[in-house]
Amino acid sequence: MVDESDVKSALNGHDRPFSITLAIVLLKIVFFIYDIVTFIPFKIFADPAEKLEKSERVKAEPENSDPSTPWKNISAKDGLMNSSFEGIHDLGTQWEECVRRYGNLSCMGTREVLKVHKEKQSNGKIFEKWQMGDYHWRTYAQVDKRVNMIASGLTSLGQEEKEPIILFAETREEWMTTALACMKMNFPIATMYATLGDEAVQFAINEVGAKTIFTTEALISKVKKAMSNGATSIENIIFFDSVDPASRGESVDVDLPFTLLSFDQLLDRGEPHPVPIRSKKDDLAFIMYTSGTTGNPKGVMISHQNIVAVTAGQAFNIILGTEDRYIGYLPLAHILEVCAEMVVFTKGVRIGYSSAQTLFDRAPKIMKGEHGDCWVLQPTLMACVPAVMDRIFKAVIDEVNANSELFKQLFKTCYERKRSRYEEGYTSFILNKLVFNRIGKLLGGKVRQILSGGAPLSPETQRFMNICFCCPVVQGYGLTETCGGGTIADIHDLSTGTVGPPLTCCEILLQEWAEAGYSPKNDPPQGEILISGPNVALGYFNNEEKTNEEFVKVNGKRFFATGDIGEFREDGSLKIIDRKKDLLKLSHGEYISLGKVETNLLTNPNIDNVCVYGDSNKSFLVALVVPNQKNLTAMAEKQGVDTGDFEKLCEDKKVVEALQKELASYVGSKLQRVEIPQKIFICHEPWTPASGLLTEALKLKRKNIEKAFRKELDELYK
Repeated sequence: MVDESDVKSALNGHDRPFSITLAIVLLKIVFFIYDIVTFIPFKIFADPAEKLEKSERVKAEPENSDPSTPWKNISAKDGLMNSSFEGIHDLGTQWEECVRRYGNLSCMGTREVLKVHKEKQSNGKIFEKWQMGDYHWRTYAQVDKRVNMIASGLTSLGQEEKEPIILFAETREEWMTTALACMKMNFPIATMYATLGDEAVQFAINEVGAKTIFTTEALISKVKKAMSNGATSIENIIFFDSVDPASRGESVDVDLPFTLLSFDQLLDRGEPHPVPIRSKKDDLAFIMYTSGTTGNPKGVMISHQNIVAVTAGQAFNIILGTEDRYIGYLPLAHILEVCAEMVVFTKGVRIGYSSAQTLFDRAPKIMKGEHGDCWVLQPTLMACVPAVMDRIFKAVIDEVNANSELFKQLFKTCYERKRSRYEEGYTSFILNKLVFNRIGKLLGGKVRQILSGGAPLSPETQRFMNICFCCPVVQGYGLTETCGGGTIADIHDLSTGTVGPPLTCCEILLQEWAEAGYSPKNDPPQGEILISGPNVALGYFNNEEKTNEEFVKVNGKRFFATGDIGEFREDGSLKIIDRKKDLLKLSHGEYISLGKVETNLLTNPNIDNVCVYGDSNKSFLVALVVPNQKNLTAMAEKQGVDTGDFEKLCEDKKVVEALQKELASYVGSKLQRVEIPQKIFICHEPWTPASGLLTEALKLKRKNIEKAFRKELDELYK
C-alpha cells in the first residue's frame, strides 16, 4: 500500500540542510500564489460528480431496485452483450474480421535481443543482462499468413479437430500466433505457466492427454522429464527459439522418439493460404489452468463464446483507437493477458511484446545504460497486477533517489501537493510538466490508461500510480472461471477502492453469508459475489464434482460462486471487501481478513513479500516476512548489526524488533490493533513458484508456506 508516508519513508529521510528547507518553503509560496491567481483552478472534468444527474452518475442497478436481485450495467438493461462484431461468436471468425478491418496496420512486434551478457555472482548464480535493439513489426495480414501456415502445418502432423494442444511458454509473439491458429482450426488450447514445477507439468500433460506441445528451447528438458516420468501422450514437440542468438540449438537433441520441430520448421510445413474456420461458438477454446493456491491446478474449460463475450464487455469500457500501442508482458497462460490482447485486436491496436524482466530501464535483465521495452515502445495502454505495480513503485523511488537531495525533497513536496489537489478534482499541469512527466518516462511517457486486475489493488497504490504517471488506473475484477470478466471501473471515476460496475456482458448477484453478517439487505448491500452471463466458463476439466460445487443455479440461472465478498455503492460500483477463504476468526471472536492485512503491509519498502498467519485459538496474528535485502541491510547498519552474513542478519533480535516496530507504525493508522501482526519471522530466502511457496501468478500458497515454516510459526506463538 502506497501513500504520502510511504513515499517519505522510501526516500532517504535525513535532516534537511537549510538551503533545501528554504527551497521547499519557496515552492509552497509559489503554490499559494498560483491558487490566488487562478482562483478556481481548472478541474480534471467539467463537472464534479456530485452535480451530475442521477441517471448519469449511476452505472449499474439491481432488477426492480431490489438489491437482493442481480445487478446489471445500465447499458445492458435490454440484454447482455455477447460479441464485439454483430453475428460473430467464435474466436477464429473474430480474428478474421480483425484482419479484414485492420490488415495493413501493425499488429505484433518483438524487440530484437542483440546479445546476452552472463555475469557470474560470488554465490555461483548467473545473472543475465540483455543488450537489445528495436521492435520489428508484422501487420495483421502478415500475422494471419503465419497463422494459416501454423494451422496447415499442424494438420500435416496429424492434429485433428477438437484434439487439445498445450502451450507451455512465456509470453511472446509466437505464443499468440499459435493460439490464433488453434482458434481457427478448433484445437482447444491447454495453457501452462512457464514457471510450473516438474510435478505440475507432468500432471497437466497427463490430464489433458495432448499429443502436441509448444514450448521454448529452454523448457524442452522439463517436457522430456515429464515424458520419462509417465506423460506418454506427447508425440510432437514444437519449440520457440531461445532469445539469445548465441545459444540457439544448445538444448535440442537430434535422435529422439518423437517429432521435434522448431517453430520455423513448422511454418515451412504449412501454407499461407486461408484455412476454413472450423470452430463454433460452443466449442472448447481453452483449458486454462488456474495457479491454484492448494493442491494441483484446476483446468477451467472456456468456450469460444465465453471469450468473445468478455472481449465485448471489456472493450465497451476502454477507449482505444488504431494509433494506440499495448505492451504485452503478463503471462499469456493467465486469462487477464489473453483477454486484454483479444480486446486490443478488435480495436486495431498494435501489441509490442515484453517481459517483467525487461519492462523498464531498471528491470533485472536490462544492461546498465540501456533502455527497457517501455522506453522503446512508448505504450499508451498497459495492464498490470498489483505485484508489478509494487515493482514499478520501487523503480520510481530508485529513480528519484538517484537524483540530488534537493530533487528528492522537492519531489515529496510536489507529490503531497498533487495528491491533495487530485482528490479535490483538480489537475496539476505545471507539476506534471516539471516533475511527473519525468517519472512517467519510466513507462515510456505516453501511457494514458493503466488496467489493473488479477488481485485486489489498494486505494493508496492506485492513487500513487494516478499521481506519478498522470493517467487513470482502471481497476477491474474477474476470475479465470468468468474469463477474467466481472467488472471494470469507469475511466472518469476519480474515486479509489472500487472495481467498478458489472461489465455489459454479465450480471452480479450478492448472496447472503449469514455467519459473517454479510447480506444484500444490509446498507450498503453486501454478500458473496456470484457472476452470471455468456462469459461464465463451462466448468472444470475432468472434475464434475468441483464444477457442481462452484457453478451453481439460483432461480434457474447459472452463476459462478467466486468466494469473494462484495459491496455495492449507490452508483452501482462494486467494492471487494473480503474473501471467504482468507477470513479468520481469532479467539476474541472477530473475523479478520488476512488478505487485507497483507495488502496493507506488502509495499512497505522494507519487505518484498509477507504471509500473515493466525491460530484461531490465539488472540493475535503473526507474520512471515520476506525482506527487501538492500533496505533491511540499511536498517541493520543503523542498529549496529554486522551485515556480512544476510541469513544471520535476518535472525538478529535487534533487526527483527526494528522491522516489527517499523511495520506496526506503518499500518497503525490503516488497520485495527487486532489486525496488526504482533510477532514476525524474517525469511532470508525469497519465495518463488519454483520453491512451491507462490503460484505462477505470484499469489501465496498458504498451506505450503505454513507447512514449510511450521516450526517458526509455532515458535512465534510460544
